[in-house]
Amino acid sequence: MSGIDKSAARKAAFARRAAAHAADPGTGAGRLSEVLAGHRGVPLSGYMPIRSEIDPLPAMAEAAAHGPVGLPVIEAKGAPLRFARWEPDMPLIEGPFGARIPETPDWIEPELLIVPLVAFTRAGARLGYGGGFYDRTLEQLRARRPTWAVGFAYAAQEAPELPMEPTDQPLDLIVTETEVITPS
Repeated sequence: MSGIDKSAARKAAFARRAAAHAADPGTGAGRLSEVLAGHRGVPLSGYMPIRSEIDPLPAMAEAAAHGPVGLPVIEAKGAPLRFARWEPDMPLIEGPFGARIPETPDWIEPELLIVPLVAFTRAGARLGYGGGFYDRTLEQLRARRPTWAVGFAYAAQEAPELPMEPTDQPLDLIVTETEVITPS
């Protein structure tokens, strides 16, 4: 992206996401559930929403009735994520970066990851928080088996283009409160 670095792109995207979050009617999880219905029983991971992230919890709860659902756990800087099995209403503790995680981890390996993000493009590019956790994790999982990355975001988080690096892992699908986008 000529003239704009990741830091500037993140700052602009955070502002768009905060405005969308403030106006959120709560319909995004329903659209996410529709997508996940086609993958019943497939081990998947979601996330505990922090700050102004769109909330996947209702869709995760529905998916948990059909198969294993995990939450990402950061074990070390520079390491891939691990995923602890999650169920609605289970005890959670404070994890790194303010996201809650299961108190007693039971590890699973997801084949579909619901990925939080700061910004996305229709081509499947994702801008995260800058730690590279999802990129490392997706690279590792995709080396073992087909693994889907489903970006979950507000439509306002779409950007015309983003600064990308060779290590950035693409999204296979993007779900917003208004549409499902298949990257082209």
